[in-house]
Amino acid sequence: MNKVANALYASRKILLILWIILIVGFGFYAAKLPSVLGGNGFEMKGMYKDTEQLLVDKFDVSEAQVIVLFLKKDGVSDSKFQQTIAQYMQKAKDKSDASKVDIPTASNKMIKGSTAYGIIHFNHDDGTMDKRVEKIRTLSAEETEVSVKLTGGPIIEKDMNTASQADLAKAEAIGIPVALVVLLLAFGGVVAAAIPLMIGIVTVVTTMGVVYFFHPYTELSIFILNVIPMIGLALSIDFALLFINRFKEEIQTKSVEQAIKITIQTAGRSVIFSGLCVFIGLAGMLFIQVDIFQNVALGGMAVVFIAVFSALTLLPSILAILGTRINRLRILKVSEQGGQSRWRSFATFVMKKPVTMTIVSLIILLVALIPVRDMHLEIPSSEALPTKYESRQAFDTYNDTFINKNTADVYFLLEAKQDMLNEKPLTNAFTFIKQLKEDSLVKQVDSISTALNVKSSDQLQAMLENPQISAQTKPAVDSFINGHYMLIKATLDTDQNSDQAKDFVRKWKDKRSPFTVHIGGYPKFEQEIFDEIYEKAPYGLALVLFSTYVILMIAFRSLLIPLKAIIMNILSLTATFGLLVWLFQNGHLGLTESNIALVLPVFVFGLVFGLSMDYEVFLISRIHEVYHQTRDNNVATVEGLASTSKIITSAALIMIVITGAFAFTDVTPVKQMGVGIALAIFIDATIVRMLLVPSLMKLLGDANWWFFTKKRDKSSSNEQLKS
Repeated sequence: MNKVANALYASRKILLILWIILIVGFGFYAAKLPSVLGGNGFEMKGMYKDTEQLLVDKFDVSEAQVIVLFLKKDGVSDSKFQQTIAQYMQKAKDKSDASKVDIPTASNKMIKGSTAYGIIHFNHDDGTMDKRVEKIRTLSAEETEVSVKLTGGPIIEKDMNTASQADLAKAEAIGIPVALVVLLLAFGGVVAAAIPLMIGIVTVVTTMGVVYFFHPYTELSIFILNVIPMIGLALSIDFALLFINRFKEEIQTKSVEQAIKITIQTAGRSVIFSGLCVFIGLAGMLFIQVDIFQNVALGGMAVVFIAVFSALTLLPSILAILGTRINRLRILKVSEQGGQSRWRSFATFVMKKPVTMTIVSLIILLVALIPVRDMHLEIPSSEALPTKYESRQAFDTYNDTFINKNTADVYFLLEAKQDMLNEKPLTNAFTFIKQLKEDSLVKQVDSISTALNVKSSDQLQAMLENPQISAQTKPAVDSFINGHYMLIKATLDTDQNSDQAKDFVRKWKDKRSPFTVHIGGYPKFEQEIFDEIYEKAPYGLALVLFSTYVILMIAFRSLLIPLKAIIMNILSLTATFGLLVWLFQNGHLGLTESNIALVLPVFVFGLVFGLSMDYEVFLISRIHEVYHQTRDNNVATVEGLASTSKIITSAALIMIVITGAFAFTDVTPVKQMGVGIALAIFIDATIVRMLLVPSLMKLLGDANWWFFTKKRDKSSSNEQLKS
């Protein structure tokens, strides 16, 4: 690190100029990032996606649909209601260049009392969907005879993007001012307090500009708009706090050049190791081949890399230019010695009763994690959108009025090696339909058999061989058969989110058949997402745990300290999940009852496991320094805690404020993530850092440094032999 420190100091002016260029360049593209975001990120390669595409290609199923909800106003007759709907749907088709529309009538069950719905179909999205939606919205605003509300995938997606941007602005409006107050309390001066915020903003803007260039290669989820600022601000401010605090210590007795170089060698080293831990924690998500995990992993890894890079290049350049002026514009008198004295006394108190403190800490954590056993995970849907949005209100009304929530539709696409209307494949298809009907979970089967009311393949072939009947049955045949493909819809007697529905599609996916069987429908979508996470997450977990252990072992020359850190992290994270279940799933503290977003455990683990290692690295690095000088574990622990606890507490408080501000947002998964990260950091900075760390350091004594001691003793023996 000595050569790196010399090089960075020598290049400080060049680095500052380069950063100005980077900020201007990437800032331009950062502003464009929201325009390339779309979808909730739950896309993956698999049978579901392939089947959906086959339905589009072979059976003219539309790629996107806008649902139009009509509500009859008082004084409007039924005939006028239907006439107005038909006129509106035709105008909507013409104005939006839709492929077709489904117009509600009493016969097709799309009208119930004073409520009706129509569907506008789009066969392709050439990047103009937003413009098409706006044209339909303009048309809706002109309608006076009936109340018109729009919903469906494209509408909800657009509103979710709008809500995410509003949430980001709200979280920043809350988090940044409070973070500035905490920084002022930590440093006492405006200059020192402003720099971490500036570094955080630069990191976030630069990263968003970089991520913009990912969009031609991968679908970017709208949630990335919240994740990058959440991680970037919290991590950059943490790094800057540590760096500035060390610089302020060193500049009291040394020149600016010496202070910068020592800060890079000590605090800079900690930044590299802690950044590496966060980077690996996020990299673990790459094993899960679902777009949202890939997005968060790539965006998060990018912001971590830039946060470390800015902390090691931009921050030293600014501090080198400021020098002693870092202490200017002081508005609060901050006593470093008084703070250290209080923390020293607290650490000494805890270490006097290490067994009691350890037991108390573990009891608190174990009680908090009890609700985890009742955690119910679900994929975020339209319910993640705030109820104030019209698309959410309309979708709820559509679901409540027209959708049977106790059933689920599964689509089977049978692919034969020859034309499906040939004798053998047709016979096999009717056998498949019969087996489906015999399944205990199947409530109804819609197929060519039910459409034409035929019981066997022989009956169907006889109908098709009769020219007069064949002409009449052609529309029905075309709806279910196209060349080598036959479409079958099975309605299950369970809701689409149930475990039974997922087990059903798993069973039929593995069932032996003379056909290549393609399965679609929402239960298949959920089954693939859940299975992908459950199957791949352990690999990511193994990578994170093993890599973190090795990194910390190398950093601290210890075998026990990394193991303790990992176990304490797992305990505190599990306790966090328990509290999230208690808060959200059980609806405590005024929160609306909602299941836990499927992505949340993976996200919070990936983010917090690395983020909380910041404090471990900051704290143990200072303890390691003192132990290296004194060879006294107790003294090193007390002094390490005394010298770092104030800055770690400030850093944790800022991270809690930055991430916790998202608790006041409206998009449910983002709210859960913000609360989850804030809770995890709070538990880590209080129970773990204040109680468990000093207690376990005391109990294990010099064994904490076994790897370090062994190597040092061996080196000492070699020196004695030489002499």
